[in-house]
Order: sequence, then C-alpha cells, then structure tokens
Amino acid sequence: MSYPYVLLSAAVSLDGYLDDTGPERLLLSGPADFDRVDEVRAASDAILVGAGTIRADNPRLLVNSAERRAARVAEGRPAYPLKVTVTASGDLDPAAKFWHTGGEKAVYTTDAGAERAARLLGDSAEIVPLGPELDWRALLEHLYVVHGVRRLMVEGGGTVHTQLLRQGLADELQLVLAPLLVGDPAAPRLFGPGAYQSGRLRLTETRRIEDVVLMRYEPTAPGAGAVPAAADRHWLRIACELAALCPPSKTAFSVGAVVVAADGTELARGHSREGDDPVVHAEEAALAKIDPADPRLAAATVYSSLEPCARRASRPAPCAELILRAGVRRVVTAWREPDTFVEAADGSGILARAGAEVVVLPEYEAQAKAPNGHLVR
Repeated sequence: MSYPYVLLSAAVSLDGYLDDTGPERLLLSGPADFDRVDEVRAASDAILVGAGTIRADNPRLLVNSAERRAARVAEGRPAYPLKVTVTASGDLDPAAKFWHTGGEKAVYTTDAGAERAARLLGDSAEIVPLGPELDWRALLEHLYVVHGVRRLMVEGGGTVHTQLLRQGLADELQLVLAPLLVGDPAAPRLFGPGAYQSGRLRLTETRRIEDVVLMRYEPTAPGAGAVPAAADRHWLRIACELAALCPPSKTAFSVGAVVVAADGTELARGHSREGDDPVVHAEEAALAKIDPADPRLAAATVYSSLEPCARRASRPAPCAELILRAGVRRVVTAWREPDTFVEAADGSGILARAGAEVVVLPEYEAQAKAPNGHLVR
C-alpha cells in the first residue's frame, strides 16, 4: 500500500482544548498563524476534516491567498486542494459551506453511510464507501492511487487526529499552543484516550508567531510486523538519502541503512563504501557500530534502501545473514535487488525463512534507484 504524507494540524489551549463550549468558535491564534495555515493548505493536495468539525465549525477550508491559488494553477494544479471529509453515518448537512466553496470534494464513509450521504448531497461530492466500518488505510490508499494525493493536511477534529496517531498513520504533527486556558471538561480536547504508538516524538521545529508557538513533531517508533507505520517511511527516506552519499562504483550498488530501536532511538546508520573500506555494505557498516550484546537489537528494525544482499564476493557473510546474526527480525526496504550483479538474488527470502519480517515500501524505489542510475537501466 502507498499512502500520502499525512500532516496533522491543530491549535490548542495551554490545557489541551481545541475549543470551549460557547456558541462561537474559540479563536486560538491570530492573523499571522492563519496565514501560515493558508500556506500549508496551498502546499497540500488535499485537506481533510471529520464530519463533526463540519457540523461544529462550518468551515470553508479554502486557500484564501489569491497569489497562492495562482501559483498552484501555474504549477498545473487546481486552484484549491481536494476537500475531504470522513463520516461513519453519512449524516452531512448539504447547506454547509464546505460543499459550496472551493474545488472538488470527496466523502469517505461506510457502506451504510454512503446511501445516506448520496441522498443528502446528490452530485456535490464523490462518495466513497469503505466497507462496513471506516478503514483509514483504505482511505489513504484511495486518495493516493485514485486522486494522486501525495500530501494530505488533516485539520481535525480530535477524534480524527486521535485515530490517525493511534494507527501510526501521521507523518507529522503541527501543533500551535495558544496562551489561553479553557478548563471546561465538556469542551473538545485534541487527543482522546487509547493506546498510542510507543516512543517519543521528535521535535523538528519551534517558532514563535505573535503570541502563539508552533511546534512540529515527527513520530520515530517503527511499525510492528508487516504493517508499516509513518515512522517507517521517515527512516526509509533517511536510508535512501544515505545512499546518495556513497562513492560511485561500477561494480556495486549505492545503499544506505539505518538501525532503529523499537522506541524510535536511532542505534546506527551506514552506507556502502563508507570510510576507508571500499567493499563495506550499508547494513554491515551500520551493524558494526552497535555492541552485539545490545538488548535493543532483538526488537529493532533495519531500514535499507536496497534489499539486503543474499550473496556477495567481497566478504564471506552477506548482509541478510549479518542481520539475522545480530538478532534483528524486522527489515524495511524500498527496492528488491535486481540481477545486475547477482542472479536471482533473494535476501528477503533468506530473512523470511529465518522468521524475520520484510516490509517493502515501493513508493521509495525511485529514490533508492537514483544514485544507481548508471547501473540500472
């Protein structure tokens, strides 16, 4: 499955509330931050909110800047991103501003909700049934494959943010903290209770905007088993970037690798032909930097831009075997090894037969191939 980059955007009070219980929406930030949000919208292919947010706030979800809309059109994109909502029941108000402003709209719902939504909305939006229950992974894959959405901005509400984070599907959280206290237990909060992903999120930016603070976070904890998490995409991107650092070779691939503990701690990274070793492989270079007795290896994930090798001429042990010897039982890769140097290479098969899980994220294959263009036609 291939998914868009999912960015969660929210503003909260100091005590974690999205709004109060008054009749008017509580404005948590000011003009400068609203303009920043407009810029993020303009950079997105689609904007998503839950049906509850449409009922509570009646948002238009537009790119307000004429200059930004013109720039989108000049790039060959529609003036407005696709507007998306999610509803299990299909209970939608056809008079809401959401349906009467901007460009194309899509509703993702259940089989039962689709009938009701179609009756209420007519041809105002594309209606996509996801089955007996809402399926976020199916929704994201549909956006990616059918609508070409590569960057999805999610603007709420709290239930939607909670579900995406709990399922490990959020690539980034942009959180604005406002200098207000709500203190009303009946008011909506940003996140609800439940089992969230493990590990700490990585703080990538803080920025003061008038009297609010923008904080940007990325998840770090790898997924479990065959189900990829957003952090898997983050780490695999880093592995592909490391591949671009390799000294070029006519007889070996350029590969990058990162080893990450279950809590999201980076244990080591490496790339092919690193340092003074002209034949070292990426996974080999990374694993050599970790104490073999490190107990975190058993639950760690190896990210490699290319499938770990099954056979090699330069060293007695191929990378698939080195990974197994280290005790690692989960590997995420972007690209299966072609027959350029080794015919019928199957490092994934060696790993799988030994009980390791191999996850392939093909959306990163082009990035993994880029430094190897002279070897692969």
